[in-house]
This record gives sequence, C-alpha cells and structure tokens, in this order.
Amino acid sequence: MTRQRTAVSETEYSLEHAVTTSCDREPIHRPDAIQPYGLLLIADSTTFKIVGGAGDIETRLAPEWLGCSLAKILAVSSARLHDEKHLSLSDLRIPGLKGETFSVLRRNQDAHILIELEPVEPHNLLTWDIFGEIDRTADRFERCPDTASVCRQGAAIFQRFTGFDRVLVYRFMEDGTGRVVGESRNDAFPSLMNHHFPASDIPAQARALYLRNRIRVIPDITYEAAPLRPAKAGLAGLNLSDVQLRSVSPIHLQYMANMGVRASASVSLVVDGVLWGLIACHNATPRRLPEDVRAACRTLAGVMSRQLRNKEELVTYQERLRLRNSMEFVTSHFDARLPIESNLRSFMNELQSLFPCNGFAVISGETITGSGVLPDNTTLHRLHDWLRMGTSGGVFTSAVLEKDYPPAAEWPERSAGLLAITLPFRTPTCLIWSRVEIIQTIEWAGNPHKGSAEDNGVLRPRTSFRTWEQTIRGHSLRWTAEQKQAARRLRRVLIADYQTHQLRELNATLAATLEERENLLQQKDFLIREVNHRVQNSLQMVASFLKLQAHSASHGDTTIALTEAQHRVAAIGLLHRRLYRDEHLGVVDLGRYLEELMEELCSSLGEEWHTQLHLSLIPVVISADRAINIGLVLTELIINASKYAYDGKAGPLYVGLSQTRDRLILTVSDQGEATPQLKGTGFGTRMMTAVVSSLSGTLTYTTLNPGLEAVVTLPLESIHPKESEVDTEAALSRSPYPYP
Repeated sequence: MTRQRTAVSETEYSLEHAVTTSCDREPIHRPDAIQPYGLLLIADSTTFKIVGGAGDIETRLAPEWLGCSLAKILAVSSARLHDEKHLSLSDLRIPGLKGETFSVLRRNQDAHILIELEPVEPHNLLTWDIFGEIDRTADRFERCPDTASVCRQGAAIFQRFTGFDRVLVYRFMEDGTGRVVGESRNDAFPSLMNHHFPASDIPAQARALYLRNRIRVIPDITYEAAPLRPAKAGLAGLNLSDVQLRSVSPIHLQYMANMGVRASASVSLVVDGVLWGLIACHNATPRRLPEDVRAACRTLAGVMSRQLRNKEELVTYQERLRLRNSMEFVTSHFDARLPIESNLRSFMNELQSLFPCNGFAVISGETITGSGVLPDNTTLHRLHDWLRMGTSGGVFTSAVLEKDYPPAAEWPERSAGLLAITLPFRTPTCLIWSRVEIIQTIEWAGNPHKGSAEDNGVLRPRTSFRTWEQTIRGHSLRWTAEQKQAARRLRRVLIADYQTHQLRELNATLAATLEERENLLQQKDFLIREVNHRVQNSLQMVASFLKLQAHSASHGDTTIALTEAQHRVAAIGLLHRRLYRDEHLGVVDLGRYLEELMEELCSSLGEEWHTQLHLSLIPVVISADRAINIGLVLTELIINASKYAYDGKAGPLYVGLSQTRDRLILTVSDQGEATPQLKGTGFGTRMMTAVVSSLSGTLTYTTLNPGLEAVVTLPLESIHPKESEVDTEAALSRSPYPYP
C-alpha cells in the first residue's frame, strides 16, 4: 500500500515520520528526498525546464536553477537532450562551484526527466585495471568446486576491491529468511558467518528494489535527507525507484546504526531473474564507493551470479542423473510375470536408497513391509489412510510432518519428514520414505522475535545483533526439488508398469476365453456336420427309394410324379452335401450350388442333357435355407422345360444367375415349342409360386418364339446371410469355379 504525503523540511524528515506498523507497507521507493552527497534535478519532459530538485544545488552547482533550461545548467545543446536514440548522458562531466566535478545520470520518469549529479573521484580505475580484475575474478570462481567456495571467494574479492571493513554474502532462503554464507572482514566488526536473519529485515518491497537497482550505496548513515523542493511543485510521492541517490528508509538507517555500521553498500546477486542474495559491505567509518568502482562491482556481481548458477546447475544435473539411473535400474529389473506389489517388495533396498532416508515401507492393503526406523504398523496404516484422502497428485513431501499431520508430533524420533507416493492400484498401495527429526541450533543475528514494536504499534528495528541461538525440533532434512520431481516420475513409471501387468493378465484371460470358445465352436461345427451328414444320407436314401418306386410303377403319371419328387429331394440333399463339405456352415455359394444341382439333374434326366446345358452363374453367398428354396424353384423350372418344351428329350437349355443393383435374377430359358406351363395349376407351379413369394420375389414368363424364358427376381435383402452367419469376404476369396 502506498501512502501519499506532502513535502517536509529536513527537520521534519525523521524516524518518527517514516516508521509504520509494518515494514512491508513502508513506501521506500517514494521517500521524497535524496542522500545529500549528490544533487537531483527534475525537469519537465516536454519543455525541458527544471521544475524541482534536491540537495544543495545553489551552493554546489548554480545559484539560479529553478525554471532554467536543463540544457543551460548542463551546458549541452538542446539537440543532445532531445535525441531519443542516445538518451544517456554518462559521458558528461559538469564542473561545480566548489571545485567539484559531477557525473551525470539521466532517467525518464513519467512526465519528468530526472538528472542525478554525483561528485567524481579525482583518481578513477583505469579500464584495463577493471578488465584485469574481472578476468582474475572469473578465473578464481571457475576453480571453485561448489557454491560455498564461490561465496567465500566472492566475499574476499569484494572486500579487497571496495576496501570495506566487512563484506558478507547473504543468501535468501526458501522461507524468505536470510543466511550469511560467505564473509571477509577485519577486526572492526565481529563475525556473522552462518548467522540467520528474519525475513522482516529485508521486506518484500526492499527485495523488489534490490532486483531493480543492482547496487546501492550509503556513504554515511548519519546524513540528513535532502527533500524534494519546492513544495509547490507538486513532486510529493514521486517514484524514485531508479534513482541512485534515493534516500534510505529511516528504519534501515537505525538498523545499520544498531549494527555499528557507519557506511554500507549492497550489490545484488541475481540468478535467472531471481534475487539469489546480496553482497553486503559494511564500514565502521563513512566511506564513498566511487562510480567506477560501483560499475566494476556490478560487473563482478554478474560474473559471480553466473558461477553460482553454474555450480547449482551442476549439482542439480548430477542429482537428477543419479536419481534417473537408480530408478531405471530398479524398474528395468522388475519381473514382468509378477504383480507390481511383489516387485516392490523384492527391490526394497534399491528403492530405499533412491531417496536418502532413515526408513522405508511398502504398504499394500493390510500388508506392510518395512525396513529402518519407522512408526509402528498401526500408525503407518492411519498415515496411509490420511495420505489417500489428502494427497494431491499422488506425491506428498514434508520436512515438518507434524505441521501437515498433527499426530506426527508424538513420534518425531521415528518420523519427522516424509516423502510418500500413493498408487491407485486395485489394492491401495503406498511407498513411504521417512526421515527422523534433526535437532538444529540456528544462530540468529539478534533475537528475531524481540522488541519489534512499541506499545503503540510503531515498528522499531532491533537494537542487538549479538548471537541468539534457537533450537529447532520436529524438522528433518528437506526434500530437494530434484527428489520431488523424481518421485513424480517414479509414480508414473509404476502406474504404467501396473497397467501393463493388468493388460497382460487381461490378454491372458481373453486368450483363454477365446481358446475355450474356439473349442466349443469346433464341437458345434462337428455336431452340425454330423447332423448334415446324417440328413444327407437320409435324403439320399429317400431319393433312391423314390427312384426305385418310379421304375416299378405301372402307371405313367405315378412314374412322373415319383421322378419329380426324386429330383426335389435330390436338390435338398445336394445342399446338405455341400454344407457338410463347406468351411462355412449355414451358408453356401449359390453359383456353385446351382452348378452342381444342374449336373445332378442332367445325370438324372439323361447324359445327352450335358451337351445341351449352358450355364452363366455368378458367385453369391446366401444362407442355406434360401439356397434350398432357390434350388427347388430351379429344379421345378428344369423339370417343366424337359417335360413341356422338349417332351422329355434333350434340348438347348440356358440357366443364368446375375445381379442388378440390389436384386438377384435367376433366368431359365429353352427353345421348345410347347408352353403349357404358363397356365399350369399343378403342385410344382403352386410350390414355385409359394417359394418365390416367401422370398419377396417375382416369377415372370416371356415367350421367345420359339421357346420360353422364366425369370425369378429376388431382392438381395431377403436372401443375404446375416453378418454373424458368415464372413462374406472370406467366402468369396476362394478361387472361382469354371462354367461350361
């Protein structure tokens, strides 16, 4: 929250004016004042007229400055100020009234142009000196084996380079607190190495400014702030975030004074855009940090930040590689024939070593298999139930288990930290890596909980930074981000293995079921073939009896009737013989069936009919019962042609089977003279009419002069077999048969 406030005089800008009830709410980026070692000019961005400033401008730069042209005060051309491609004025050096020479920094701020003027030291570092130092520093950092060594080297390098009494490398921890991880000092200050600082010492808005301004200098904490003026210019609340001379929070100045620090400098360590830490420089006496040294420090901090990132990435890479190799070794040696639960128990030792821990357990249903230091089985079952109910994503990690699971406060010596993987198997399964409590003693730079506010709620910095020890209980070693990521990956692998095993079992069951079904089908086929065979034999026997009876009959009409009956029975018997031989029970190829039927009819009528018969039949797969009906109709038409067209003698006879769109056409034609069948009312005619009608077809006759053509038209829907009866494509894939 930002507070608006009016400009105040130097005497009014005090600690009492600045403190708030919360450090996080103090508007430190809008102090309305600067440190007095430099000057600040504020010009209108449109007219380039100076509308305000801060510092002793009249005495050190120009007696008359307010309202003047910025170009005039800086002694540069207006074109230079208006050049948007070259906004920087860092090459300028402005002479002052007291023999000073000022460097110039330009910053555009909304509707204003901010010009910072800072005295330049007479002796600057030479460019090659700076580059030589950077090169040597980079070489030292390269040789450091880890981040701790980089921090120690960094502290020593920055102390030598800046000349400050004490230089600390301060790292921000995950919880916002800070810890000194590197230090170089003389006897002016005590050591703060490994000391912790509460998060409130550097609040959120201060960290944001450290990320924005990579270097910050306070030459003397006892300065009196130079406010923005004049008050009537309306500059109160101006954002000075990017201004190097920006005045520091009085709370921070009091904080530094309580530490015994008179001058300080802070250089940001930024890794991948995140504020990793700070290089904090302290001096017991006032000390300036010249512009050239600040520039070198900013560059050296960048070199150090890159080395910190490289060392951390190396550690991360090595840990990830170890975890991946260990995980692949375990999972690749699982026995695919065994359930996943059995494999987990078989590789207990390997799984336990995957994540460093004090105890490991596999919980599957009511069974617990564990090793190392663990809570008792009853406690583990309760913990498993809690994990199943509350684990998000199937992986749970905690270094303070009692915070997430309060019952754990009763047994920290058995388990204070936990990494658990819950697996959604048919039998609920959980893997648990447990770490026991590590009692830690943390050294704080002063009591972080003492004296933070007065009775009226006004915040005060703590006055003592003497080592204050705190004992931490109920904590275990933290689980690293790489370990958490590896746990999620292991969970995915185990679930995939479980699904593969389930699929393998399902496939085995399915194969057994299919094999049993195939055996049943074979038994059914055998029985059907046996029935067809017996029916065929019976029909053949009936046909033989009819033939014998026809030969012994004395009356002509009786002989004819018995012969026709024999032919009809033979047509049905032929179909059963085909069913007995065919691979597909219940269906037949109508073309083949009619061809064989005509062969038998010709043999029965007389061998001379073979030379008079002409067939044109297409292959059509139909159901057996439809084929019987069509065979009976064809048999009746052939008998009629033999009887009426040729008076029992052989004559030209044409039989055709074709398909037109969705209809099947059976054609029988002769070249005889007599055609009494057109008006027939006998049994054969009535039978044909009934059969054709049952198939939703039509029977028509056409006189050919000479001869007669009978056409049976049938819709394919009424004669095609169902999909369950035959694989039509398989039936038609057999080689076609020749037609005469």
